[in-house]
Amino acid sequence: MGRRRCRVDRADAGGALPEAIAALSRTLPAGPSPEIFRRAKFDLPEAAPALWRLLFCLLSQLRTDGASVSLVPEAQARWVKSALRSQGYPRRGLAQLPEDGSRGSRELLLALSWLLARGPLLELLLAQTHVWLGDEMLVCECKALASPSLPAARVEADGCVDVRYLQWLMGKLRFRWRKLMASQQEQCSLLGKIHSYTRGCHSDHRLGHLSVTETELLRDPEAGRQLLRRLQSENARLEAALEWRCRELVFWQWMDTVLGACPPESSWPTFLPRIPERGADELELVAGELQALQEELQAAAEARRAAWVSRVGGLGPEWSAAQQAAQEAVGQELAALRQACERGGGRAQPHGPHRLGPL
Repeated sequence: MGRRRCRVDRADAGGALPEAIAALSRTLPAGPSPEIFRRAKFDLPEAAPALWRLLFCLLSQLRTDGASVSLVPEAQARWVKSALRSQGYPRRGLAQLPEDGSRGSRELLLALSWLLARGPLLELLLAQTHVWLGDEMLVCECKALASPSLPAARVEADGCVDVRYLQWLMGKLRFRWRKLMASQQEQCSLLGKIHSYTRGCHSDHRLGHLSVTETELLRDPEAGRQLLRRLQSENARLEAALEWRCRELVFWQWMDTVLGACPPESSWPTFLPRIPERGADELELVAGELQALQEELQAAAEARRAAWVSRVGGLGPEWSAAQQAAQEAVGQELAALRQACERGGGRAQPHGPHRLGPL
């Protein structure tokens, strides 16, 4: 009876693995087929080019200085190696792979699983390809940038620096900042006109007006069909992401077998500092001096604390009440901040898009 249950569980896991990999492929941009993953487990060379392209696509979308898609495959492989090394990829086998895509599919599969395991990769990709229907503005509320006077530049390099060049750079920075502010004000003015002209046309009474995208749909029906296709594609990726979340445990159990099939890598050589024998007495002397300094510092701190308490204690019960009220206020603020962090909320960030609603 137990053997039959074990066989059934293995059969269910074997059937769920292709579905989990298929859901992952549909979630990733230009994701390969589950057959590519199966061949990569056995380190077959025909699976390497597809995994090189997938890693290049993922890393180029995550990084702000993403590489161009027009790079040749060898250049893409070099860029992937550099990007993974900068992110702390621990295995040295990836750096030793040839850049022509002739082998190394298992190592590439391990690199992909490392990216999936180290952070919210799928969430970031879905956020980048999200279709926005409302009006948003990128707002910067930094006090340093909002101040009228910019801080003086510090020069740490050796040698003289031309002051006129620094003045030119400061003027260029101010000009671009004013140009950016003017363009944002013009965009806000145009959005305000659209919102005022379409007031009362939206089905949602909380908004009360149409957005730029909705106004464009009224003018161009073909844009509406394109938007519908984009929304359908996004919904398909979201459904695939939900299916992946339900089945990812099977994938990670399978990746354990892939990692077990890899030959163990030799650890990096460890270099320990050599401590001479005659330095042991010196270390004991230094430890004794540190202990004496720590005791002296503790005695001085206690004397300062006692003097402060005796000086403040003469202020009467009013100061004690004020101190207790301040401690309670700080405790309430910390409790509210902790609850907001647990709920995943918190105050709005000064940077980023903000949805424009009704006034």
